[in-house]
Amino acid sequence: MRRIDKKQKRKSKLVKKLLVGFCLMLMAGAAYFVYQYQEGVSMAEPVDTQVQEYEFHGEKTLDDKVNVLLLGIDAREEEGQSRTDSIMVAQYDPKEGSAKLISIMRDIYTEIPGYKNYKINTAFFLGGPELLRETLKNNFDLDIEYYATIDFKGFEKMVDVLAPNGIEIDVEKKMSANIGVSLEAGQQKLNGKELLGYARFRKDAESDFGRVRRQQQIINEMKNELLSTNGVLRLPKMIGAVQPYIQTNIQGQDLLSFIKDIAIQRPDKIETLTIPIDNSYQDVRYEGVGLALDIDFEKNKDAIQSFLKGDSTMELSAEDSGNE
Repeated sequence: MRRIDKKQKRKSKLVKKLLVGFCLMLMAGAAYFVYQYQEGVSMAEPVDTQVQEYEFHGEKTLDDKVNVLLLGIDAREEEGQSRTDSIMVAQYDPKEGSAKLISIMRDIYTEIPGYKNYKINTAFFLGGPELLRETLKNNFDLDIEYYATIDFKGFEKMVDVLAPNGIEIDVEKKMSANIGVSLEAGQQKLNGKELLGYARFRKDAESDFGRVRRQQQIINEMKNELLSTNGVLRLPKMIGAVQPYIQTNIQGQDLLSFIKDIAIQRPDKIETLTIPIDNSYQDVRYEGVGLALDIDFEKNKDAIQSFLKGDSTMELSAEDSGNE
């Protein structure tokens, strides 16, 4: 009996030590998160423009996948309202641990609810992310639950905190026109400002299609950086640094849950799709609008639904910029 009592006491002491050690680790982790977050906050520059509150009536998908409307914002003080420089819909499947990304060309000519036909990025200018969500729902039958916007300064901060030495990119040609930086061709590491310029470049034969292709490439590279050991450690600082430049309806608890799941499941690659797809559009000049993309909405809606369902039998890309 005495031997059993001694074993139980030793076991009890071991359990207590493990619990104390676990609690100390949690406290240290929490302290590290708070410290790094505050470090990031101190790096953020004051935002002069007044933050605009957006309404957003998100809709959940029927299969429990999470769809997020991601918007890159070109905020120009002289115009008051911001414009969308990039429109993407990201989908995360928590069951499969997979991620997909749909890029919507901003020059698609479409009907905007409550207004006449414009380029699709005008929906945000007229009614914020909610009107853009309604436009995407009406045209492509997309259910979108969340939105997130980030402006150019926020993107630069995100890159510089996440990858202090830069993101490695093979720049395919010399780029400088209207992007605020001058990039030479070749393999190199780009900082936040340079990477933003690379993402925005459109003065070549590919035009906006090349710009969208590069944006998709950057998101995959940043995903790899984020899921690295150093990326995970820098995450709290990055959140603090970019917070003033981001607007979203994703609550803090949901955001941490998404980050945790993605960090654990670590999707190998983000699958991408560009809308419009090959052979489904033509360039048309409209009065008062300029040059826009006149697309086959049924063909592109079918492509989106097939892509999200994992149907690989369809031709889904527009990388070659082929049109009708």
